[in-house]
Amino acid sequence: MRAYIFIKTKPGTSEEVVNRIKSNVKEVVQADSIYGRFDAIIIIEATKLEDINEIVYKVIEKDPNIIHTETSLALSV
Repeated sequence: MRAYIFIKTKPGTSEEVVNRIKSNVKEVVQADSIYGRFDAIIIIEATKLEDINEIVYKVIEKDPNIIHTETSLALSV
């Protein structure tokens, strides 16, 4: 299962957030700072929805520089 996590960060912290997530979450396939509505996008792959849920709520959203996240799940990988 693949999830695309769009992240809004505090100003000037997107690179720091991306690097921290890359180093703390082994399920990360790709992580980039981006321009536009969101400041970063993280792509993760996990075997179960529960694993993605755990990563989003217990790791990513706990980052003090993250203001908002929006997660989209891929229908097939």
